[in-house]
Amino acid sequence: MINLNIGDKQAQVTLISVSQISDIPADTIILREGQYVRVVPVVLNGLIKVYLEREDKDFFLYYIQPGQSCILSFSAGLRDQKSRVFARTIEPTRALLVPVEKLRKLVREYPSILRWYTDLYHERYNELIDTFESVLFKRLDQRIYEYLRNKASLQNTDLVHITHREIATDLGTAREVVTRILKKLEREKKIQIIAGQIKIL
Repeated sequence: MINLNIGDKQAQVTLISVSQISDIPADTIILREGQYVRVVPVVLNGLIKVYLEREDKDFFLYYIQPGQSCILSFSAGLRDQKSRVFARTIEPTRALLVPVEKLRKLVREYPSILRWYTDLYHERYNELIDTFESVLFKRLDQRIYEYLRNKASLQNTDLVHITHREIATDLGTAREVVTRILKKLEREKKIQIIAGQIKIL
């Protein structure tokens, strides 16, 4: 049973009926910068990361969790504009792929769908403000620890499968710096470093 919390049962049934369910392997890029958006993903299970890529560096923007969609894909698709971001699956993901031409009609016919995307937009906006405040005002060790706790919470586990390089890429710093800070957090008994994994204590 798919429940997207749209608030209008008929709107949800119609959205699902015009979409394709797709099982996407982990670490699959489903959207690239400069690409026109033809389908908008709605995550049913799994996790998708949305990020910018500049000069071989990534800047993490937000995750698309189960029951959520991508507001930047939605905006670019409806405006027939090229994507300005990348989207990649973090783990095996099942998603509804909503064709943009169908979505344009649905937001006109069902105000509840437009409200749902508007609510997601405000949620993402607040998350991005939090990210900018974190970058500007928090120490890097705080940012790394909060990043790990958030990732563990999203995946409903206390054992995060991640490399030091991945953390560095998402937070816009050097791998060597991340390694040093992770060792500091381990000494403070906040985490435990295991081969290829980090346990939140």
